[in-house]
Amino acid sequence: MEARTVLLALQEMKGIGWKTILKLISEVEDLSRLPRMRPDELTALGLPEGRAAALAGSLRETDAAALEDGYAKRRIRAVTWLDEAYPPLLRETSQPPWVLYALGRLELLDRPAVAVVGTRTPTAYGSRTAEELGRTLAEAGAAVVSGLARGIDGAAHRGALSAGGGTIAVVGGGPDVVYPPEHRPLHAELAEKGLILSEFPPGTRISPGLFPLRNRIIAGLSLATVVVEAALRSGSLITADQALEESRDVFAVPGPISSPKSRGANELIRQGAKIVTEPADIVREYPSYFALPAARSSASGSLPTLPPLSPEEARLLAAFPDGPVTLDALLAGTQTNFGHLHELLLNLVLTKRIKALPGAAYAKIEDCRQ
Repeated sequence: MEARTVLLALQEMKGIGWKTILKLISEVEDLSRLPRMRPDELTALGLPEGRAAALAGSLRETDAAALEDGYAKRRIRAVTWLDEAYPPLLRETSQPPWVLYALGRLELLDRPAVAVVGTRTPTAYGSRTAEELGRTLAEAGAAVVSGLARGIDGAAHRGALSAGGGTIAVVGGGPDVVYPPEHRPLHAELAEKGLILSEFPPGTRISPGLFPLRNRIIAGLSLATVVVEAALRSGSLITADQALEESRDVFAVPGPISSPKSRGANELIRQGAKIVTEPADIVREYPSYFALPAARSSASGSLPTLPPLSPEEARLLAAFPDGPVTLDALLAGTQTNFGHLHELLLNLVLTKRIKALPGAAYAKIEDCRQ
């Protein structure tokens, strides 16, 4: 059984959580060995005896072909942490999902993303603003990320779909499970023109406890999170907090000081979030990744010119050897600290100079335009 198939099987086992998989990935160099390991060998890795025995038995009984066939019948593709297609920004987070189940246009994971989140019960002002943000960001080349919830989420998705479908819905259940029920038409349109994403296997029923886990993926996929309308105890503020924890930007749309639905967003601005007075405010913050439609000038069918490298980025790229290089090796060979090196690497990944590989390694993309 291939290592990625083992990871898929672990993700779907009852009683096996994120921390257990982290332990196995950390302790077992090649996950393809796991199905051949005895329960006592798994116990030696730190697993409780009962869990070790259950895991060993389940892996031996796993039918890899049936697992993949089950996804294919639902038009779902699985992207594991071991795959090159795994989103690079999400890979760098403190708790990356081991598996992403995707329904729709998987290529949207290659686009730089911006999250747009907010209340489930918006005002007319909030709905219009979220839709305009979704449309303008999608026109500028962003993947608009949200959670397919009522209110602001749905408005942001619809705005992006109206501009060609550059939107990703991260859901709190299986990617094939429709919630809320009134979003069935939107779910179907996203599956066709956008992308529905989840770390929960197909068929997983929606549960309130899964939404906070969903929120960390929304923040982790994105360069920035934009809060449109949110009360002081809104789940959208949790997403904003998770974005800050991952050193991502947070924006907020100001609202009337008399509106309870704007108190959370206004408080974010008071605490230092970047203010949004028009969608172009966000686009202008990332000239390396996005461009307003009027600013586009590349000829049809030609490759876009990549933004120029900073002197530090140029020196780092020049230091890359032929073939993969680990983060530790780059850190040892450069005169910089971990945090700054990490920032430089992210910029090189997002501008398609290098690609992130499993195991905290990187390699140059030779055919990109300099």
